[in-house]
This record gives sequence, C-alpha cells and structure tokens, in this order.
Amino acid sequence: MALLSIIEITKSGKDNLILKEISFSQQPFQKIVVAGETGSGKSTLLKIIAGLEQADSGDVLFNDKKVTGPADKLVAGHPEIAYLSQQFELPKFLRVEQILEYSNELSSAGASKIFAVCKIIHLLKRKTTELSGGEKQRIAIAKLLIQNPKLLLLDEPFSNLDRVLKGVLKSVINAIGRKLKLSCILVSHDPDDTLPWADEILILKEGKVVQRGSPQTIYRHPKNNYVAGLFGEYSVLDLYLIKKFGIRTKAKSIILRPEDFSIANKSAIIGSIEQISFFGSYSMLAVNIQNRIILIKSNKMKHTIGDLVKVSILLKAS
Repeated sequence: MALLSIIEITKSGKDNLILKEISFSQQPFQKIVVAGETGSGKSTLLKIIAGLEQADSGDVLFNDKKVTGPADKLVAGHPEIAYLSQQFELPKFLRVEQILEYSNELSSAGASKIFAVCKIIHLLKRKTTELSGGEKQRIAIAKLLIQNPKLLLLDEPFSNLDRVLKGVLKSVINAIGRKLKLSCILVSHDPDDTLPWADEILILKEGKVVQRGSPQTIYRHPKNNYVAGLFGEYSVLDLYLIKKFGIRTKAKSIILRPEDFSIANKSAIIGSIEQISFFGSYSMLAVNIQNRIILIKSNKMKHTIGDLVKVSILLKAS
C-alpha cells in the first residue's frame, strides 16, 4: 500500500494553472525529489500535500485517508506530515532547548536521537540569535521531527547555504532517512543535491509532470532538453553527427552528457576547441564539429583554445 497518493491535483493561479492533473504515489521510506524551473509549481505541490493549501480539484491520500486543506478544517496541516518552507523562522531570543521542548512529542531518548541525527546537541544552550543559517536550518528540521511525523517535506533546504554548511545539511538529511526510517519529499534545483539522494525524481514544467523516473533514468535518458538542462551540461546530436559517430538509432536527435565523449588518439571525428572551462579535477571543452558545439569532460589539462582534437563516443545511445 502506498504511503502517499496524489490523484489528479489541479490548482489555478490568478492568470494561469499552477498545477494541472498531477498524479503520483510514494511508498513508505521512499525518497522523492521534485525538480523543475522556478514557477513550475513545486512549492505549491508540497503545500497541498501538507494540507496547507487548497487544491481546486483532485485528492491527496495519506495512508488511504484524505488530507484536507485549509478550507475544510480550522487548523491547516496534517499531524503526520511535516513541511519546512523556504521562509521558515525560529522564535527570537529563546534558547534552542526551549524551542524544542515546546514542540517535543517524543520521549527524552527519542528526542536525543533526533538531536544527534540533526547534529545540534552542542547548540541546545544557544539563543536563536547566535546561530548561523545552516544551524537554524538543522534546528528547524529537528523541531519538525520531534513532533513525530511520518512524512517530511523539504522545500529548497539547501538554498543560501555555502558549500561547507550544505555538506553538513546533506549528511543530516541522508541520516534522517537511514536512521529514523522517515519518508521524505525534497524540492531542489541542484543535481549535486538530488541525484545521489533520490530514489525517484519527478520533473515539473508549467504545472505538469513531464518525466518521472530513477535518478539514473532522468540523467541518462532525459525526455527533452528541458529535463536534460535541469541536471547538468549536455549536447544534442543531430542526424549529421549521429551518422558521423556511427550511432544506431531511429531518433532524429539524441542527448548526450559531456562524459559520454572522449578526446581520442584513435580514428575519430576531428573538431576544434572553442572554449575551455576549468573545474579543478576536470575541464569542460566546447568543441566545434562542423559548426555544431559538443561539450566534452576531459581530465587532461594541456588543452589550448584552437587545438584540433579527435572526438569519439564512449557511451553510444540505443
């Protein structure tokens, strides 16, 4: 039985549809990412799932029971679904332990386990005005978890965090699923945050689901340029390059990632390097082949703009 079932959810805005007939399900302990460009309806979808916003039509079922929206109940929200928005706030001038004590519905041992998972034990005596953005984020998550939810919804939790703080928060969110056995839906725009974490990814565009699948499927076999662009650099091979590289496919164009190409010494297609972008452990080369730009990930550091290189494909499309 599915933990969560979203059935043809539709939501209208002032001038357009925010969500149009969204349907999907989530199994217990499954980790789902909702991705899409700004304005695609991601945050609205999370709020409807949490019972904080009213859908125009459709149903949200949690453990086979309908989640009602604010129009149907006095206090909006569902007791077993926790939602952390991008604009969360903590009470000012209180100690962290005071804030958490007011929200706690667990035993002392249960709460202590969550504080350890969220890496905030050393922060309990501090006031909220003495915390960094990343520390506040982890405390806000702990505040939700000690209310004993069964589903955690996180809306862009990594936004506005530097690399170090983001790394700490990633480890916390990983531990939430692993140690607390909690189901989670996460909204994020960064593939580095989502691809290693998700069991399944749902792609929204203009309020519609355009692709749904495993991280491997979404990354390696994006349905279109929009999906491909959400998860990193890519190149589109037209019929000319498909034939030139000897790829067997009935498609008129295919999408490949930079790591699908190699700068080869063997027989290959010759192109010229137009741009080199250095990323530390590798360089991204923009190679011109018959006025078609191909992006290639290379670990060799001796390239120069204008060099002629031989390009081959490591992973051929089927």
